This record gives sequence, C-alpha cells and structure tokens, in this order.
Amino acid sequence: MTGEKAMVGNRGRGTKSDCYVELELKASGGIRLELKSKVKSLYGKAISKLAREIMSFFEVRDANLLIEDFGAVDFVLAARIEACVKKLINTDKEFLLPRLDTNAGSTERSAFRFSRLYLPGNSPKLMLNAGLHKPNGLILDLEDAVAPEKKHEARFVVRNALRNLDFYGAERMVRINQGEMGIEDLEYIVSQNANLILIPKSESADDVLAVDEAVRKLKAKNNSSQDIWLMPIIESAKGVINAYKIAAASKNISSVAIGLEDYTADLGTQRTSEGNESFFARSMVVNAARAAGVQPIDSVFSDVSDMEALARNVRKSKRLGFDGMGCIHPRQIKVIHENFAPSAMEIEKAKRIFLAFKEARANGLGVVSLGTKMIDAPVVKRAVNAITVAVNIGVLDKDWEMQAESQV
Repeated sequence: MTGEKAMVGNRGRGTKSDCYVELELKASGGIRLELKSKVKSLYGKAISKLAREIMSFFEVRDANLLIEDFGAVDFVLAARIEACVKKLINTDKEFLLPRLDTNAGSTERSAFRFSRLYLPGNSPKLMLNAGLHKPNGLILDLEDAVAPEKKHEARFVVRNALRNLDFYGAERMVRINQGEMGIEDLEYIVSQNANLILIPKSESADDVLAVDEAVRKLKAKNNSSQDIWLMPIIESAKGVINAYKIAAASKNISSVAIGLEDYTADLGTQRTSEGNESFFARSMVVNAARAAGVQPIDSVFSDVSDMEALARNVRKSKRLGFDGMGCIHPRQIKVIHENFAPSAMEIEKAKRIFLAFKEARANGLGVVSLGTKMIDAPVVKRAVNAITVAVNIGVLDKDWEMQAESQV
C-alpha cells in the first residue's frame, strides 16, 4: 500500500559483502533510486540496473528505493531487494538470477560427511568463500543462527545462495526451522538445488514425516527428480528415547545428528569437554543410526580456540562410532578430517584384510583368515569402509584394488 515502508539487510560498522535496503511505495513519481556505495563509480550503473530490473519484474512503478551497498554480490542484492518488495506486496513471483552450472545435481545417500560447516543464513559475508575450506557440507542455517525478525529476509538469501554461491564441491545443506515455520522454509529451498535438509529438534518420527511429505509434494509440484536427503537432529531427552523411530522414519534419511547444547540444557546439566553427561545419548544415536542403516553424526564442538581438545573430542567421537560432526568455524575442518580419517596403521590393516578376503573368495573358500585369526563379514565391511574413506580423502591411491572392488 502507498506510504508503507520496508527495511531489510545489514548496515553499520563492520558490514561487508552485504547491503541495506529501504523501500517505500508511492502513488506517483516513478522509481526514485538512491544508491550509497564506496564502489559506486565502478559498479553503480550495474547495481542500479539490477534494482530497476527487479522493480519492473514485480511491477513496482512508483517508489522510493534506498540501497546502501557494502560490497554485496548480485545474488545478495537481489535477495535483499526482493525481500523488501515482498514485505509490501503479496506475490508468488520469484526473481531468480541464472543458476551456476555447478549448483545442480544430487549427492549420494552414503556421501562422506566428516564435516559440515554452519553458516548463518542472513550473513552473506560468511558464505562467500566458505567452500574454499573444503568441508564436506555447507549448512545455510535458517534456525538458531538467524534472529526471529530476520527470518523472512534470510530465506531469500539462502534461496539465492543455493543457486548462485560457489560451494566448491561441498554438499549443499540447509537447516530449516521447527514446525510450521520449517515447512514454509521448504518452499524456498526444495526447488533450488538443496542436497540435504537438517530437521532441528526432532523428537518423533512424525517430525520427520511432516518434512518428508512436504518435500515430496514440492518436488512433484516442480516436476523434480533430484534426491533431497534428510538429517534429523536429536536435541532432547525425548528425541534420544525415540532415536531409532526417528532414524528409520523415511528412506530419504541419510544421517542422524545429535545436538548436545540443547540436549544438555534439556537434561538440566552443563556440557563438559569430557562428555560423560552425553555418553548415553551419543551411544543411543549411534546405535539407532546403525540399526536403521544411516550415518550417525556428532554434535559441534563449541570451543573454536582449542584445537587439541577438538582433536581429542573427534577421536572419542570416532571411537563411539560416529561418521562425522558439525563445526562452527573453518579452522575446525582440518582437525576433524585428520582425526576422523583412518590412520596409516588402520589403512594397512584394512588392506591386508581385504586382500585375504579377495584371495579366499578366488579360491572358493567360505572362511577368511588372516594369520591365525578368522575374519567375518562385518570385519571385511569395516575394512572396505576404511579403504573407501582413505581413497576419497586422497591418502590412498585412487585405484586401490578398484576401490575395494566397488565396495564388494
């Protein structure tokens, strides 16, 4: 309506790679654009052209538009302007920039997920080069990392990032909000190249099935066949008790994570570096995930300054049976990868086990032995998994026994 004003974006000291936008609808006068930018002499015309193109696309003919630019790339500018428009105008139209060719295609259900880096969905500056740190997945977070009053505009940034951010090969992940707000989030991400959706605070199979069904309907609506995996996050005592039902709720679940900050708060205790207070919950999640045939993923480690403590925590996580964990700072990625990866001793043992298995099979033997020890199927499976991991992280020749004969 005429005279109404909307404001989105970030401004002020320290703002980078972002912009602030104000839009006021008027009864006449055309589009009056005011642009403030340190790079106006270089990019002012391009920014103004994009802004006017978006106004025309949404049929906004008379308005005052203020843009304060702090080095925002096109997909961020477009997201901010569209979010502003949609605060004032009810429309289903979407302004979408051409998609990056690399931001398409599915990932495997069993893809390696040693590390997943959380990125606040309303902070573009943290997104732009995050993929250079080579996490297995980048999580664009719409939940805890976004203030309630910013969730509307964050959806547009996340949607555009899924299309236009260079993920440098990382899996494209989004953590949605809880409940109905999370179902609404899906409308912005399901058709925009998301590979995996994290479902926070999952306490029952119904929490997962609601998201699963909403994803199915949106894929059908958009005639999409792309796989979208689900990762429920268990963050409460109730969720831990229902861990297996959650893990087995859908064939689209690839992995189940545990969130220890909320879990320990639910218990009424403090999270410690030793982790004794969460041993039961972590073990339950690992067992539930393995029983359901999906990956168990550990919580984030919140002390970004203590790399030695992180390494100890990763090694403990690995011993408990987890396949990966979350991280909140890029410096944690290398430590996580190094400590989840099989050691040189583990790799050599795995190779010996596999070669013994291969020889026994070639000789028609039903029993596999290595030295004086008998080797059963689960041991061979663990060996093959270790070899596959070693090949994929580059510490073992890529063709090693044709990657354990394509995992047997």
